[in-house]
Amino acid sequence: MALQDIVAQTVTGLGYELVEIERSAGGLLRITIDLPWEPAREQFVNVEDCEKVTRQLQFALEVEGCEYQRLEVSSPGLDRPLRGERDFERFAGEVVDITLKAPMGALADGQVAANRKKFRGTLERAEGGWQIVWSEEPLAKPGQKVSRKRAPAPVRALGFRLDELKEARLAPIVDFKGRRPKAERES
Repeated sequence: MALQDIVAQTVTGLGYELVEIERSAGGLLRITIDLPWEPAREQFVNVEDCEKVTRQLQFALEVEGCEYQRLEVSSPGLDRPLRGERDFERFAGEVVDITLKAPMGALADGQVAANRKKFRGTLERAEGGWQIVWSEEPLAKPGQKVSRKRAPAPVRALGFRLDELKEARLAPIVDFKGRRPKAERES
C-alpha cells in the first residue's frame, strides 16, 4: 500500500481530515491534520489529537514497512493551506493569500501590475468560481489619526478558478490585543 493511502486511511479512520503530507530531507515525515468541518461550530486540533494520530501512524507505518526517521503530526496552523472546493467553502469571508500559476498579463487591464501573481484579500464566492477582494489602502499605524475626510482607496476584486491557483493559504493575521472595538467584534 502506498504511503499516501496508509496515512489517509489511518487519519480519516480516527475521525480527522488529512490536510497535507510532506517528506523532507533527513527522513522527516510531516503530517498535517484538521478536524472535520462543521458549519455550526469551529473546532481546532490540539496536542492530544496530534499525539493520538502519531501513535496510530507509528504503528500503521511500521506494519506496512514504510521508511522514515522522524514523524511529525501537527495542526494546519494560522496559515492553513486551502486545497479544494471544500476548503474554499469553509473559509469564505476570511482573509487569504493566493498565488496564481501565471501573471495577470493583458487580463490585468491596468487594474494591477501585469506581472503580479500574489494577492491578499477577502475570499468570496463569485459567479463561475471565486474572487478575492482587497483595497490598496495602507493600514493606519497604532495611535495614528486618520482624517474622516480622506477618500477611501478603491476596492478591487479578482475572479479566479481553482485550477488557476498555484497556492492558496489563510493569511496569518494575529490580534494580540485583548479588547477590540465593538464594530470589529460584531463583524
